[in-house]
Amino acid sequence: MKIYKFLSLLLISFTLFTFSSCRNNDDDEVTETTPGNLQLKFENGFNNLGDIVLNQTTQTSSNGQKHQFSTLKYIISNIVLIDENGNEFKYHDNDPDKGAFIIDQAEAVAGINYINLTEIPKNNYKKVRIGLGISQNAYLIGQDGQGVFWQKAKTAGMAWSWAAGYIFTKLEGKYGTSSATTEFMNHCGNMGNTSANNTADLYREVTLDLPTTARVSKEITPSIHILADLNQYLSGQTSLTLDTSNDMAMGSNQHLVNVTNNISKMFKVDHVHND
Repeated sequence: MKIYKFLSLLLISFTLFTFSSCRNNDDDEVTETTPGNLQLKFENGFNNLGDIVLNQTTQTSSNGQKHQFSTLKYIISNIVLIDENGNEFKYHDNDPDKGAFIIDQAEAVAGINYINLTEIPKNNYKKVRIGLGISQNAYLIGQDGQGVFWQKAKTAGMAWSWAAGYIFTKLEGKYGTSSATTEFMNHCGNMGNTSANNTADLYREVTLDLPTTARVSKEITPSIHILADLNQYLSGQTSLTLDTSNDMAMGSNQHLVNVTNNISKMFKVDHVHND
């Protein structure tokens, strides 16, 4: 009888221990898959030297033209994180209300604009892809499907009428030969439905390699520091000169196609913090 009781107690103890271990393992698995956060930091500069001071920092283009910015804004959307195996996590893909952001140099803190992303799957990420502007897929959802961001863009001066659409990049300032004295405004953006209107699509996507893996977890919020070299504006893949034919260009004409192609090459990841 004593042996029977002993065996019964041993069996109960073993069962409780097994149940407790399984429960602890389950808790560990939940912790391991808990999503985290990630931060993108955008720093605008010339020649990869950051912190452009509006109305002050002056650059000389490859064609010898001086220019400075009084307004420097652009839209970032459709952010994608790519892990070590090439798998992609799309952050609110084609959903401007939750996944589009305005980078405005006038609002930079110590030269930096911050985008804070939440609910990012735990993973090790090696690349980031960003959209410059708003894709046609997102625009064609209609105004009701992006009312929050549309109003934000209107308030920030980053939109025309709904039929004309968003301003993807707004560059304003002064230019000249010996000094920057003549005003310019280059506003790049799609003219509504580009297929229906037979106009150029200026939305661009850019994939950037990370020099250090961004390790997202519950405990770690990586910060990806992106430099935007605005020297590409006039001195990029196509050397451009501002004059009376293009210094007040708005929309998607050939000059603004060239501007867009130039500045889509301006981004690079300088470093990653895993803190």
